[in-house]
Amino acid sequence: MDVRSSYAAQLYQQARPATQPGARDAAAPGAGEAFGRLAQDFAETLRQGERAARAAMTGDADPYALVQALAQTELAVETAVTVRDKVVEAYQEILRMPV
Repeated sequence: MDVRSSYAAQLYQQARPATQPGARDAAAPGAGEAFGRLAQDFAETLRQGERAARAAMTGDADPYALVQALAQTELAVETAVTVRDKVVEAYQEILRMPV
């Protein structure tokens, strides 16, 4: 057996667990977990914007806080719409693929 082939076999054995299902790092979140966290962050941003708007209507918040909260909410909504558009575009592209 050649030294190079032995070294290649060792590297293959080290990399092999990464290709097996469920062999991902326990600390790294999966796609579903990351998407869930993203949705929670989006909902929390919207709630903060609503709270700031409600506080501004009752006179409890300064205008700067309201403008900042509304800007964050607007950015979150624009980002969500952009992601949605990209997902729809990718889905349509998959549907156009020949089988």
